[in-house]
Amino acid sequence: MKYILKITSVTKTEIQLESGLKTFTIPATPDAIKKAKTAMRKGINFAISIDGEELSYGTSSAKHNVSKCPTELEKYWDQYEPPVNKEHAEMMSFIHNDSVKLRPEMLMLPDLQWKYLVRSVIRGKNIMMTGPAGSGKTMAAKAVANALDRQEFYFNLGATQDPRSTLVGNTHFSKDSGTFFSESSFVKAIQTEDSIILLDELSRAHPEAWNILMTVLDPGQRYLRLDEADNSPTIKVAKGVTFIATANIGNEYTSTRVMDRALLDRFTIIEMGLLSQEKEEALLTMLYPEADVTLMKNISAIVTATRDEMKTEIPRISTSVSTRTSIEFASLAHDGFSLEEAAEVTVYPLYDDAGGLDSERTFIKQLVQKFMPSNTEENLFNTEKDELFTEEDVNSAS
Repeated sequence: MKYILKITSVTKTEIQLESGLKTFTIPATPDAIKKAKTAMRKGINFAISIDGEELSYGTSSAKHNVSKCPTELEKYWDQYEPPVNKEHAEMMSFIHNDSVKLRPEMLMLPDLQWKYLVRSVIRGKNIMMTGPAGSGKTMAAKAVANALDRQEFYFNLGATQDPRSTLVGNTHFSKDSGTFFSESSFVKAIQTEDSIILLDELSRAHPEAWNILMTVLDPGQRYLRLDEADNSPTIKVAKGVTFIATANIGNEYTSTRVMDRALLDRFTIIEMGLLSQEKEEALLTMLYPEADVTLMKNISAIVTATRDEMKTEIPRISTSVSTRTSIEFASLAHDGFSLEEAAEVTVYPLYDDAGGLDSERTFIKQLVQKFMPSNTEENLFNTEKDELFTEEDVNSAS
């Protein structure tokens, strides 16, 4: 009988062979080792032939034909059990089981993305959370810091006018002590072991901030130079420090900058998407359990309709309603404002009213009107000739 198996590795004393999902070892004779090394060098499989009690070895370019340990070979080899790294096993168990229980209920982040975020923090990766405004990027960063009980430091780089002062520090002068250097809070933060440093709005930061962060974020360097001079002192990033950046990427974010590829390559990217209608409704209902259920459903339908419109080939609006705005929309409804009143102060201002009946504002007003109580006697818009939203659009959204 001839068996063809895949070789995993060859040592001086044994050969590791693969059968199905299991790996086995066979005591290595000189002839077996020679044939096994030849097979590995050529990238082909290992052949074992059995004739009574005699075993012979060879190579084969055929596909391995063993799905489980052959009965005839069981007495010749022992099942190989890889060594168990207890620390790694505990980490994997935490990531894939326990960590999910620590995710805040309000954070509508899929299990996979949450586990990837937790794993990246534990591994000390630099993480960049990307996604539309109001999608929960900053919330996710703060949630993982809380879940892992890590000290958190927050820096809004989008609001920084003087990057060097924010990230490095300032030189001051006093009559008593003369010139002295005052290090920034960022310098203190990177020296705190196992901390999480949130670099919010990185896509809005001044390019000088990116240049300063290059060595800080580089896995092979991880230091901050206090001055541009060659002999200036450097500050090492402490062990276990994780940097989490947030960024808005897209044409509608006009104040953002196109980030340098070298900077992006220093990050593990986690994309935050907008919520589905079901999750949006679940979030609003969770936040305002006493609010009218139908009202929360209508708000989530309106919000989802704007997002669906943005996905069309020629969208009739320039932006969608974010979850942040959706929550404010719902909070007003919860506080007694009508659907139209809440929309007027939260949603309508997002859309231009230039163009009359063809304007974005009219489009959104008509959308909201579709979800208002049907006791309105007069239609505010002329929809007989060319409806901006058809009944089919609304039904699919709701």
